[in-house]
Amino acid sequence: MGEIETPQTPKFSVLEEQRSFTMKYAMLYSAMAVVALVVSLVMFLTRRPAAVPVANAEYAPQLAISDVQMSEADSQTGGKLIYIDGHVVNHGPATVTGVRVQVAFPNDQGTPAQTETVPMNVIYMREPYVDTRPVGASPLGPGAGADFRLIFDDVNDSWNQQLPLLKLTQVTTK
Repeated sequence: MGEIETPQTPKFSVLEEQRSFTMKYAMLYSAMAVVALVVSLVMFLTRRPAAVPVANAEYAPQLAISDVQMSEADSQTGGKLIYIDGHVVNHGPATVTGVRVQVAFPNDQGTPAQTETVPMNVIYMREPYVDTRPVGASPLGPGAGADFRLIFDDVNDSWNQQLPLLKLTQVTTK
């Protein structure tokens, strides 16, 4: 009787191929991770520090306010809204990212009936209605100007309806 020959199939060749295939991808992913880490490290070490906003009242004289006007409208709650509009120009060397304004509403004796300090908002859209946003959303570079609006909804009854006194108390620059 003769022996039946069976084809010899190497049992471990399939496993070795899978292991080789897996090792290639593991090495590829490891190399990509190392490259990403090196690139991130280089970017972190070479980045410039961000400009830090500086708040100061000394910069206030660099800002000129003009064309100040006042208007009013009825609010939805039955009260009045007082609008103070004007134009501000940055005559200084820094970029302005924030302005706080002290507003003094005078009474008949000439003393403030009410004083409020509010952030200045600039007008960025007039149609279909006037819309404002903080100065930081539209920074004022050197020589730049913008129209602004201050809104008040609860002004003391002893206010004499005359234009209030505006004083810049804080200017943030970068």
